[in-house]
Amino acid sequence: MNRLIVVSNRVAPINEGKSAAGGLAVAVLAAFKRVGGIWFGWSGEVVGSPQQETKTFQSGRLSYATVDLSQRDYEEYYNGFANSTLWPLFHYRLDLTEFSRRTFAGYLRVNGLFASRLSPILEPDDMVWVHDYHLIPFAEQLRQMGHEQPMGFFLHTPFPVPEILVSLPNHEAMVRSLCAYDVVGFQTESDRRAFVTYLVQEARAEVIDEKRVLAFGRVLHVDSFPISVDTAEIEKQAEVAGRSRQTAQLRESLSDRDLIIGVDRLDYSKGLPQRLEAFHQLLESYAENRNRVTFMQIAPPTRSEVQEYIDIRRELEAKAGHINGAFAEFDWVPIRYLNKSFSRRSLLGFYRISRIGLVTPLRDGMNLVAKEYVAAQDPDDPGVLVLSRFAGAAAEMESALIVNPYDTEGVAESLQRGLTMPLAERRERHQALMEILRHNDIDHWRDRFLEALSAAPFRPSGQA
Repeated sequence: MNRLIVVSNRVAPINEGKSAAGGLAVAVLAAFKRVGGIWFGWSGEVVGSPQQETKTFQSGRLSYATVDLSQRDYEEYYNGFANSTLWPLFHYRLDLTEFSRRTFAGYLRVNGLFASRLSPILEPDDMVWVHDYHLIPFAEQLRQMGHEQPMGFFLHTPFPVPEILVSLPNHEAMVRSLCAYDVVGFQTESDRRAFVTYLVQEARAEVIDEKRVLAFGRVLHVDSFPISVDTAEIEKQAEVAGRSRQTAQLRESLSDRDLIIGVDRLDYSKGLPQRLEAFHQLLESYAENRNRVTFMQIAPPTRSEVQEYIDIRRELEAKAGHINGAFAEFDWVPIRYLNKSFSRRSLLGFYRISRIGLVTPLRDGMNLVAKEYVAAQDPDDPGVLVLSRFAGAAAEMESALIVNPYDTEGVAESLQRGLTMPLAERRERHQALMEILRHNDIDHWRDRFLEALSAAPFRPSGQA
């Protein structure tokens, strides 16, 4: 296989089970630790002025190449256009979306910086796989430098429908940049349709067939590639984690009560206030759960200097305090709200002893927590996944209890159904979900995308 160059905003070398990392970092590591290659991107360091050299180091079959950012680049590219414009827009939060020509210029500047640093590393027969919304213009920047290697892009977030996307003043430039890739991949079929619909309506693109589109003078392969997890590895790790000292301490602290667990970054897209309201409704409507069920919400802070995230943290703390004040007993607190990170191995143990995994984002590209929760279960006594219809995972995981997170009473009813579900039904649902996860695991996701990228036609320099 040709050498693979993986490009993402953040390069996060991690030792699985000993350090926490975001979903993209875990997925990238799981997908590429077997095939090797180079992982290129931001080091996570913000410095007075970027160093001119690219830092490189080796770990196993993966080589790492990283670039620092200046404070200006961090503010305009990362906090600015990527996370104050594209993130809320792609999650359908126009009310939180900020538009600025200054931050857009910074976004293009940093993409150009990354491209100029990667350019000397590239070899003619490399394949380049770029990840997520931070780096949409990356291929276009490399093309302008004369690179014609096969380049693919995978979007980890949702892709908005044209009616939402056109509110972005630079929408045409952004989509034109996407069309510099040979393969453009999305989490779900609905995301793919939204992109193709935009191309047809706004760019007068020609749909060649189910997976190929002619747009802006290029033929690109457009498809859905639902990302997944390392299913077999999670099964193995969760069985061990279920016997760990930390998991035993959690189990003992519950005193035979059922556990509902939620694990999410502290973000407005995750539906956390609505989730607390649904648990409140469960205790109100089904009083038998009082002093019998504990809800543990783990929500590590993220972008803690941004006002929207400060506001949601305060809201959640207030809601959790209100519910605990209304229902707690001297030996039971209904909500354990933990604003901190845990290692992935610890989380797998927590998932394994939880009767319900509560995953209810208002909008999510995929949500790997849903898949990890299912893979971590004891097949003899599995828990129940309660999953938002607005998570990309819902398209595959139909045997979960699918809910509308805006319907507080409906989510409470599904929680009650999960808590009282007979063992035979729990096993049947879990088996159906595991068949999907074993077939469509992280290796299958990687192989499907790379197969499509390998089939991309090579274009000698100067040809469209």
